[in-house]
Amino acid sequence: MHPLNFSPKTLPAIDHEWTLFLDRDGIINNEIIGGYILSKADFVFENGATDALEILSKLFRRIFIVSNQRGVGKGLMTKQALDELTDYMLFEIKEKGGRVDEVFYCTALLEDDIMRKPNEGMALLAKDQYPEIALHKSIMVGNMPSDMLFGRKIGAFTVYVPTRTDEMPDPDSIDASFKTLLDFAKAFQMPAP
Repeated sequence: MHPLNFSPKTLPAIDHEWTLFLDRDGIINNEIIGGYILSKADFVFENGATDALEILSKLFRRIFIVSNQRGVGKGLMTKQALDELTDYMLFEIKEKGGRVDEVFYCTALLEDDIMRKPNEGMALLAKDQYPEIALHKSIMVGNMPSDMLFGRKIGAFTVYVPTRTDEMPDPDSIDASFKTLLDFAKAFQMPAP
């Protein structure tokens, strides 16, 4: 069954105690399938992503980006270049009225590295640095099977955004699906049925 053809659960009734985890590529910015975002020239925001973050910033206590970035581990870019790209992204998000509290990256090549999604290391690091967060009061938004499994492992509500079709998550790992991050954000502004 295609993930968009299942009956999604209603979004949880969140309050300001909730945490939002976001994948980066394909959610915040356009993804290069089979390649890497290596510089500002490669970085293009997904349509509506900054508008979405403006909305979401008012709803969630903490917003984190959790992203696998093997390009560093493969030597295609330096950690400094990744940091500069991140600074640019965060500046643009803030300029548009949004907020991201922290960005966690895994640059490791090995699949079993605890920090690499679907492993839960980046969420555990977030919990260590922000002890007030409760992982069972969190939502994970991503476009890959590893994002949905990461969400399942930490007890989060999982939201799938289908910006790529080469790797489809197991529908059982998806709690809700929206076409874009902006559609997800706007769903919180809709009146309850």
